[in-house]
Formats: sequence, structure tokens, C-alpha cells
Amino acid sequence: MGCTHDCSSCGESCSSRTEPQDLHESLNKLSSVKKVIGVISGKGGVGKSLVTSTLAVEMNRRGYKTAVLDADITGPSIPKAFNIHSRAMGNDDGIFPVTTETGIDIMSINLLLKNETDPVIWRGSLISGTVKQFWTDVIWENEDFMFVDMPPGTGDVALTVFQSIPVDGIVIVTSPQDLVSMIVAKAVKMAQMMNVPILGIVENMSYFMCTECGKKHYIYGDSKIDEIAEEYDTKVLAKIPIDPEIASLVDQGKVEMYNADFMDSAADEIEKLIK
Repeated sequence: MGCTHDCSSCGESCSSRTEPQDLHESLNKLSSVKKVIGVISGKGGVGKSLVTSTLAVEMNRRGYKTAVLDADITGPSIPKAFNIHSRAMGNDDGIFPVTTETGIDIMSINLLLKNETDPVIWRGSLISGTVKQFWTDVIWENEDFMFVDMPPGTGDVALTVFQSIPVDGIVIVTSPQDLVSMIVAKAVKMAQMMNVPILGIVENMSYFMCTECGKKHYIYGDSKIDEIAEEYDTKVLAKIPIDPEIASLVDQGKVEMYNADFMDSAADEIEKLIK
């Protein structure tokens, strides 16, 4: 009586009950991806693309075949960080990602546009469909780790990624401000609702290391990330400093040249997934 035919929201045990359907999309027949890591945040401007890029670089340096799926369709920045300006090519079998200087495979909407500065003025359904196609139509060859750089918030794209792609874990990116607790809470609760494991939190712009006095200066106030991680029963994976060299190298498309150890703990946690 009054059945909506949505068994996922019903607690009754009737003869018509069906098991929840697996909504994950299939990879291209020539693709192989072992582990997928989503990089998310509850708001914009906290450095998701920086974290995605540096994690991909670090795992690549550790000898893993690494890829980045740029799911930020309306604001793609991954190609810029890796100095990729060529267009992606394809054939009847699918689309080929563009490979960076050190061997990281990249797919982004900017690699398909006639001009990389052209705006993408699309509605949500078309954006979500494009993200799915980056998973199903691109030929991802023998990838150990794929990092998915998602747009801010918990809207269409995040839902599409969690439902359509078998995400093995997410990294939540935030910044040291008073509203950080709310930002993390939104991302954590969405991941819990979608049954996606949370690997931990990365705090960007955590502090500035003065080259004159050698002390850490907390430009945006004292960090609360440790308390927040404890509150949500997760880990702090990294605290990224404010470093002009990072900004300079990313602007030049040379993120692969940056050497720092602040992402080591995050990479260690991700590496456990495959070991």
C-alpha cells in the first residue's frame, strides 16, 4: 500500500523487495584502474587542485602509475598546474588522456575545448554526464591510483562521482578558519551517507615558515584541524604551509618540480590501499 518502489528508503520486507542496484559505471574495455581517490571540500578556494596535483606527483615518484581525472568541469585548473595545453586525441576505442612530463595521465575538459579559456556554460546534467564519460570513455591504461579533483560543495558532481565511480577513499581539504568545522562536517556527512571511506583531512595554508626567524606564523589563526579530526574520528594527513614557491611553480605549470615532505603522511595512508 502506497509503495514508491524505492527499496533503498523502505524498511518493509515484502515479496516485491529488490536488492539495491550497483550504479557504478563500467570502465572503457581497454582501461584498468586499481584505486580511486576523491579530493573534496565543502567550499571553494581551499586548494583541492593543489592537493590533487601534489598527491599525484608524490605517488608517481613512488613508482606507481598515476592519473588525474579533473571533475571540476566549469573551473578546471589541473592542466595549468602540469603545463598541459595540447588537446586530447582519440579513436574508435575511446579518448586518450594527455600524459605529463613525468608520466601522469590527465583528462580535463580543457583538453577538449577549442580554446582553453572558453567558458563551460552548461547545466548540471550535462556536467555530470561529462564526468561519467571521463570515467567510461577515456582509456586509462594500467593506473595504480586515480585522483579525482572535484569542484567545491556537495552538489551534482560529487553525487555523480560517488554513485558512478567506485571511489576507494576521499581526502577532505580545508583551511584554518573558524568556519572550517562546518566545511569538514558537510564533506564528512556526505561521504558517510554515500558509504565512502574517509582517508583523512589536509589543511592548506596552515602556517607560514619565516625564513628570517625560523618560526611558524599562523596567518589565519591557530589551527583547529587536530580537534576537528578527532571530533569526526579521522586523521590529519597533512598541513600545507603558505609557500610562495608552490604558487610560483603551479603558475608556471611546474608542479612536478616541487619537492617537499608535507604530503608524505597523506601518501603513506593512500599507499596502504594498494599494499
